[in-house]
Amino acid sequence: MEITDIVLIPVIIGLIEVMKVYGLPKKLLPIFALLLGVCGGIFYLFPQDWKTGVLSGIIMGLSASGLYSGSKTIVRREVCDEDRERSEK
Repeated sequence: MEITDIVLIPVIIGLIEVMKVYGLPKKLLPIFALLLGVCGGIFYLFPQDWKTGVLSGIIMGLSASGLYSGSKTIVRREVCDEDRERSEK
């Protein structure tokens, strides 16, 4: 992978923004970014080696969605009353 192949990350981010406009639920955006990254890794970066393409695609998809914010969007914990009371003290 060359440094110019990193350009796929902003492309994935742009496609995610388009999907936001068309109403894709926020919980699905990180998953969609991951799928776009894997497809880009397999078909564009490493068409001859699908294993390397999948790994680099996962890295690009997670980078595009933001690893922390993406997992935070998918798995959101409900705040119970006890946690709310502790945070107020």
